[in-house]
Amino acid sequence: MTSTQTWTPVATIDELWEGEVGEFYVDDRPILLVHLRNGEIRAYDGLCPHANYPLAEGNIEDDVLTCGAHSWEFDLTTGSGVNPANCQLQSHPVRRDGDQIVISLTEERGRQ
Repeated sequence: MTSTQTWTPVATIDELWEGEVGEFYVDDRPILLVHLRNGEIRAYDGLCPHANYPLAEGNIEDDVLTCGAHSWEFDLTTGSGVNPANCQLQSHPVRRDGDQIVISLTEERGRQ
């Protein structure tokens, strides 16, 4: 069985400067885009896996995002939970296509 990735434009590089995060949508699904200071871009489901709170409304310090709802912490370089350590953000493949940031959605949602 062969699966084909479908790439969806989500934002332009001008909408997400280095060191910033932003909430973007694919259909009705919120996506958190992260432009790390090293130039890499990450894409995660935009809602906290604990409380379904928008992650873009959290605080960021040293590549760690703290959810504004219940203070869960996530390493934005990997999506791994910092506190608690047993949680994980759902990540999506992401790449640049010229000035566009495009992602390929994975089907699994709400993974903890």
